[in-house]
Amino acid sequence: MPFGYPVFLELGGHTCVVIGETAVRERKVEGLLAGGASLVRVVAEGPSSRLEEIERENGQRVRVARRAWQPEDLDGALLCVASSADAVTRSAIAREARRRRVLVNVMDDIENCDWAAPSIVRRGDLVLAISTGGASPALARMIRIELEDRFGTEWSDVLGVLKEIRQETLSQLPDLRERSRLWSEALDLEEATELAREGRLAELRDRLRSRLTLGVGS
Repeated sequence: MPFGYPVFLELGGHTCVVIGETAVRERKVEGLLAGGASLVRVVAEGPSSRLEEIERENGQRVRVARRAWQPEDLDGALLCVASSADAVTRSAIAREARRRRVLVNVMDDIENCDWAAPSIVRRGDLVLAISTGGASPALARMIRIELEDRFGTEWSDVLGVLKEIRQETLSQLPDLRERSRLWSEALDLEEATELAREGRLAELRDRLRSRLTLGVGS
């Protein structure tokens, strides 16, 4: 299958490039910023209102050029997301990106893609990514909507608690296999969701801490 190996990239400290109006409209800039990109270079002639909004809301993390793309726009970048109605332009962007060892995704043009942009559900540090290998973006969107409902905004808080308790108990649970077993027994997803929705995060912390430490050596 195309794009069959899933991976999450560290974008901190890196520049990414977004080329074309459709890519801007589809919020590719915001996706890269949410993923931690230090700088997003945007090259597009419009839409003007979106470009103004992007500049206003993201300060020094974006650089907008309101013009046609140039090969030099790709210099020093790690990733590029591009769009164009013109096939020659799409191929040229991909060619110049690959010459510079920039990982490129030209929207709706699989041959000019090194990677696929999955449909994303983001809840703080929790990131759920859905891909159909380009076979059906509509299906990916439908699954995303289901996951958005299943994993609501409270899961940002849930994951914060899990991270906190994991760090707190690491020294008490040095054996990886035993730690994995205890976490599997201690963590109840339905319970975590309910407590977070009710604002009872302290109770969630106490329950997890108790179950993990009581289970040591059992």
